[in-house]
Amino acid sequence: MWVIIDNGASWDGTYYRHRILTEEVIPFLSNSRNVVDPAEVVYLHDNAPCHKANGTQQLLKNSGINFFDRTEWPGSSPDLNVLENVGSILMDKVESLMTSERGPTNSSVVLLEHLQNVLHELENEKELFESLLKSYPQRLKAVREANGGHTRY
Repeated sequence: MWVIIDNGASWDGTYYRHRILTEEVIPFLSNSRNVVDPAEVVYLHDNAPCHKANGTQQLLKNSGINFFDRTEWPGSSPDLNVLENVGSILMDKVESLMTSERGPTNSSVVLLEHLQNVLHELENEKELFESLLKSYPQRLKAVREANGGHTRY
């Protein structure tokens, strides 16, 4: 499931709760066809303002989604969020494609085309996602040992 922000929209709490959580994430995580056991899912996010907003925290609780609330998530720690790695891989691949383009490379149409192609390729990277998810216990241990500070991840 990939969510691309609508043109002109911003990631404020209202947009995040309505467009991202209510329309995409909660239905996806609540469907047993998408996850092995919805009761075992823990939704990971970072400390972005739209994630730690009271309304967001309450929506997740009311929806029965397990998540680390703002009191449990270490501050300034992207080390725990494996999506940071996926985002970096995505950005690197799209940037490489954009720089190899001939002609104007600032076209939003070309950018969107490359983004969609790379996202499609990443959908088949099962081993990458498994590796990133399996590394989570080591990431958590490293962050705890660093007292919430930076780690090699």
